Amino acid sequence: MTKEWSLKEKWDFLTEKLTEKFSEGEELNVDGIIYLIGVQELGKGYRTFKKDEKLNLMHIAICKLLEPYGYYEFDFFDEDGWPHYKIITELPNLKPGEQTILMKEAILSYFESLVFFED
Repeated sequence: MTKEWSLKEKWDFLTEKLTEKFSEGEELNVDGIIYLIGVQELGKGYRTFKKDEKLNLMHIAICKLLEPYGYYEFDFFDEDGWPHYKIITELPNLKPGEQTILMKEAILSYFESLVFFED
């Protein structure tokens, strides 16, 4: 039987597990999790990234996370293997709190698709 999770329970579980695995004690926040998703989506494993590459990884993750919402669509991989997305619909103007909620929901949906919350 599958447990019914609240959004807060899922978020707390996710941050706890990812912090244990990928952080050295400091709890991962939304940006840290977005960065990890970017590394995952690049598909080249973890390595030391330059500052501009880190920003690109976060952009990849945001595009991937918002793709199911109809804001982005995968376009192509460049010659270095980095994914590129095209804008389908402009993002609405959201207040910072609304942005955070949207990103948390998208992150949870991403991890649900990976069957992360199964018992």
